[in-house]
Amino acid sequence: MTDERWKEIIGHIKDHFDLIDQHTEDLPKEAGQGTVEIVEFKGPLGRMKLERTTQPLIIDKRTFGSRRIGSETAVQYIYSDTEKVHKFKAYRFAEGDDNWVEMTLERGEMIF
Repeated sequence: MTDERWKEIIGHIKDHFDLIDQHTEDLPKEAGQGTVEIVEFKGPLGRMKLERTTQPLIIDKRTFGSRRIGSETAVQYIYSDTEKVHKFKAYRFAEGDDNWVEMTLERGEMIF
């Protein structure tokens, strides 16, 4: 998803639905470098949340270690300085379970 398309979706949400929260968070250290943009709103299915994760593209993955038993290994990722990877997820709030449930489609595209 491009930056322009993400801005269009946020604009559409602000125009047609009740915006509850919009913020940006850094990813946890375990997940690597990057940020998550979160938009929470009152939509047609109730309370909904969109997440757009932006991370640098992984160019190379290097493993360091030896083949001896009990030795430790480490993985080093090399990230691109210019290219980014974007991931998009949509959630709805399940009132009965009191948690967020990821929305998936078997085929097709999610359009708001």
